[in-house]
Amino acid sequence: MILNRFYLRLSAILLLLLVAAGIVQLAVTLNSYRDFVRESDQRLNHDLAANLARTFQPFLADSLNEAAIDHVIHESMVMNPFIEIYVLDESGGLLAYFADPSKIKRMAVDITPVHQFIGGGSALPLPHLGDDPRSLTASKPFSAAATLVAGEPGFLYVILGGEQYDSAGAMIRESYIIRTTAANIGVIAVCTTLVGLLSFLLLTRRLRRVTDTVRRFRQGDWQQRVETTASDEVGELGAAFDQMADTIVKNMDEMRESDRQRREMVANISHDLRSPLTSVQGYIETILLRESEMTSQDRRSHLETVSRNVRFLSRLVNELFELSRLESGQSTPRRESFSIEELAHDVTAKYQPLAFEVSVQLSPPEPKSLPPVFADIHMIERTLDNLIENALRFTRPQGHVRINLAAEEERISVQVSDDGIGIAADELPHIFDRFYRVRRSPEGTGLGLAISQRIVEAHESTIRVDSRVNEGTTFSFSLARA
Repeated sequence: MILNRFYLRLSAILLLLLVAAGIVQLAVTLNSYRDFVRESDQRLNHDLAANLARTFQPFLADSLNEAAIDHVIHESMVMNPFIEIYVLDESGGLLAYFADPSKIKRMAVDITPVHQFIGGGSALPLPHLGDDPRSLTASKPFSAAATLVAGEPGFLYVILGGEQYDSAGAMIRESYIIRTTAANIGVIAVCTTLVGLLSFLLLTRRLRRVTDTVRRFRQGDWQQRVETTASDEVGELGAAFDQMADTIVKNMDEMRESDRQRREMVANISHDLRSPLTSVQGYIETILLRESEMTSQDRRSHLETVSRNVRFLSRLVNELFELSRLESGQSTPRRESFSIEELAHDVTAKYQPLAFEVSVQLSPPEPKSLPPVFADIHMIERTLDNLIENALRFTRPQGHVRINLAAEEERISVQVSDDGIGIAADELPHIFDRFYRVRRSPEGTGLGLAISQRIVEAHESTIRVDSRVNEGTTFSFSLARA
């Protein structure tokens, strides 16, 4: 495709430029050669009019002997057919000439160039042109000399390169210099064309390689890369394509992973919703079918089970909604200045009944008079809720859960530690995944840590975990100072 289009376009442009350059060069050469010939003729024949004036003087001094003058002009032009001789009066009017009157287009010439020629001498820039009586517009080199015409001032005006010179235009066309120049221009044009076509072929070969790589990539070969090391524009094009291809492949991998997670999330949601819904439906149907046979204690037990499952469903739906808002960016931190120590004490007090129920000691942070933090107080409270609730769930009776706070350079560090059962090394990379529950924890929705991670990330921080089986787990993150 490039060979049929781009290569041919480049070649056509090169040929047009060469032809145009050749024409311009030839025109400049012809013009220069013409000026050179005019200058040479005028320089060599500078005194021609003065020499001829001495021959014409006997026929001009006393009276204008036109017959004799015509005879002398004729003989002079026969001796030198490339000149034309005119006798002018003081104002430039033609007094005598040897030519067919029908060929004379003007009977007077501009006398200013004549005066400049006579007065300038050898210092006059050549070629110096004057009016050609045989043309209304043409100018030609000339030689001139002052003389007396019938006792009155006049001029002998000699045109160099007259009518016969014009008709001998082959003098220029058949000139050795012109032919040699034209031949050289042709040779240069041919050589330049060949070199240009070869260069374009090499250039378009690299472009064809890029095109082939792009075509194969478009057809599904995602590993195709240009892998060029050149630093020119084609190399930059290849490098840009490689970067684009890497980005596309990366985005496709992310899309596939996102799609996998979406399907997994749908499956997990379906599973987590199906179990409590099935339980609720079963217990309600049992109550409806056996209401007359059931004791009040059995009915209450069934209703408590239904209520527990409904609370789980409500919590699951709320956490899904909260996680969705965090991941989509709809829920952003509303930052304010507050005391992280006071918040940690409040959350600890809130979970003391649960700690007492599972026989675990829950300790608030030690007072340290820390500076306030700048964060969303409700989001941070939600994070502490999740971390403390998880710690209480995975700590054995008579275990210990602690909250530690510490001041860093520009941030405040927050840690929630326990001496519980810990997390296995192969499970640590997955604990922040949605719906992931460790093997020893059938309870929970599997969304709490994912929500906590999103909240901490929204505060430009990272939640870290350090855990050893049967020794305990520590979750930590940091918040900016106010």
